[in-house]
Amino acid sequence: MRQDAPAEPIAWSDRGVRILDQTLLPNEERYLDIDSIDQMVEAIRSLRVRGAPLIGIAAAMGLAAAADAQAQRALLNQEWLESALADLESSRPTAVNLRWALDRMRQVVADRSNGGRSAHDVVTALRAEAQRVWDIEAGMCRAIGEYGATLLEPGFTVLTHCNTGRLATGGLGTALAAIYVAFEEEEKGIDVVVTETRPLRQGARLTAWELVQAGIPVRVIADSAAASLMAAAEIDIVMTGADRIARNGDVANKIGTYALAVLARAHGIPFFVAAPRSTIDPTIESGDAIPIEYRGGEELDAAPGAAVVNPAFDVTPADLVSGIVTDAGIVTPPLEEGILEVLAAPSR
Repeated sequence: MRQDAPAEPIAWSDRGVRILDQTLLPNEERYLDIDSIDQMVEAIRSLRVRGAPLIGIAAAMGLAAAADAQAQRALLNQEWLESALADLESSRPTAVNLRWALDRMRQVVADRSNGGRSAHDVVTALRAEAQRVWDIEAGMCRAIGEYGATLLEPGFTVLTHCNTGRLATGGLGTALAAIYVAFEEEEKGIDVVVTETRPLRQGARLTAWELVQAGIPVRVIADSAAASLMAAAEIDIVMTGADRIARNGDVANKIGTYALAVLARAHGIPFFVAAPRSTIDPTIESGDAIPIEYRGGEELDAAPGAAVVNPAFDVTPADLVSGIVTDAGIVTPPLEEGILEVLAAPSR
């Protein structure tokens, strides 16, 4: 693997939080400094920062940075904190990591209101908790990579969808983490195929860019080419990420994931999902309760006057999922039973 330091999608800066603007990749690497809630909400909604784990990290860090700016102007109070949390939580509806991270930050805010701490103490506590969110997600990514790599046999060709690496997680990744770890075991000779991932081409723009940076060979295909490669026995395993997993194992992920799961089943190819436990939402019974974000029609190329339907995610039923790679182990069917077990397991 190439030893060059990879581009970091997020970092603390003297001006607040620095993010890599992913809408400009791979043509331009531009970093933005953020110190307000409005700026972070815009960055999340516009996909300047994206990926379920990274959205949660960014929201937590953004809250801490904006609270610091408010405190410096002597404007930090309980009303502002509660409003900021609500605005951040509404920025994208499908990925549950956002709620998970902000619930942790919300507890810090609650402790503040009960303890009567100074603004400086609150900012310090918020920043420390945001860093913990980041550290936890990064640690879970490494564990996912180690578990997921055990599924990738020598010479396997892995098909993946959208972007599930550093740019999406703030750590090694989820599905891509398994590929990174497997590639470190050079004798495996892993081959990677990534879908273009329409409409915003996160596979062609982001995943391919990440893998090229890491020195890992990658082939990009149009989304509609997946069936042909599967029929030609060119794909050994499909591994994707997730934005929310219901208690029964239904999986919400980037639009097109459901189609890949159906195709994998039709061709006898295992279909695995890789996600940290922060992506599991045990409060919902099935994928029917997962809110699906619909985005603007301008993201698709269409003739003027044509109506556009643009769901950003779809839901893959649990019975199409061969297993879920988590930071606490690989869950295999029956998925609901295994999900409850990993949620109860101690962190590594």
